[in-house]
Amino acid sequence: MAGRIGGPKTRNGGLWTEARFRSFIKGNLRAATMRWNPIHECLKNARVRRGEYLCNGCKQDVPNTIRVDGKRKKNVHVDHIIPIIDPAIGWTTYDEMIDRMFCEAENLQVLCDECHTRKTNEEKNVAKERRLRDKQEELDIDE
Repeated sequence: MAGRIGGPKTRNGGLWTEARFRSFIKGNLRAATMRWNPIHECLKNARVRRGEYLCNGCKQDVPNTIRVDGKRKKNVHVDHIIPIIDPAIGWTTYDEMIDRMFCEAENLQVLCDECHTRKTNEEKNVAKERRLRDKQEELDIDE
């Protein structure tokens, strides 16, 4: 399958797999979202006072950054309520990914690092279960 790591290298003169190419495109699009106004609007609406924001998950006022091992760590994340790539379905099309990535503020929420990590891990688990199910179905077909 072309989308798997270790699959055929068909992009960038035969140096990249399809998965590496997708990762490159997604990374550059994510960087572009930093200039997307609804993300800044969402942060502005969640601000309760200088350097503190209301987390939509735990409903606590949280600082923008925290100190971990003497270093500052980002503690506030703008999260897509509807994930950019649905973990239950997986990759579909670039058009759908871009539409979800560059959404309006209604699909964005501010989460503290703890809530964001929890939500991300839940989505990763759903995606992992889907991939295992897909792999099992693929094996069942081959038999």
